Amino acid sequence: MRDPNMSRRLDSAALSLLGRVLLGSIFLISGLSKIPNWAATHQMMVESGMTLVPFFLTAATILEIGAGLAVLLGWKARESAAILFLYLVPVTLIFHDFWSMGGGERTLQTIMFLKNLSIMGGLLGEVAHGPGAFSMDAWKERRSGSESEERPRLRRVS
Repeated sequence: MRDPNMSRRLDSAALSLLGRVLLGSIFLISGLSKIPNWAATHQMMVESGMTLVPFFLTAATILEIGAGLAVLLGWKARESAAILFLYLVPVTLIFHDFWSMGGGERTLQTIMFLKNLSIMGGLLGEVAHGPGAFSMDAWKERRSGSESEERPRLRRVS
């Protein structure tokens, strides 16, 4: 007899995995694309009025690749999603300031602003619900749980 709860758990785990792959991919791809386009990205950041651009560009690249990969794999997924959420707040306000633009650029930046808000919503969902059963976090938890069950605990004898 098939357990309907097992099917729901598998569906939920698979959907969590798919969501993490989609959510982590945008950061991973963005971070990796900064490397071959370093000069152009640097110039865009300067034109946006940023200071300390070499520092912030390096930090953004490392953060997007590292935290994006962590979310994708489900390793420290809640923490990584929270960091990416906090990262997106200033990024969205600085680079997608549609309110200061006109015409087609205003429309484009409004869409980009709203896209980032949507991504931030997905990141908060990851923070709230965790990475699911098909993740490195869950694997580590299962592994440490099975090890502690197999090993007898030593009790102090007084």
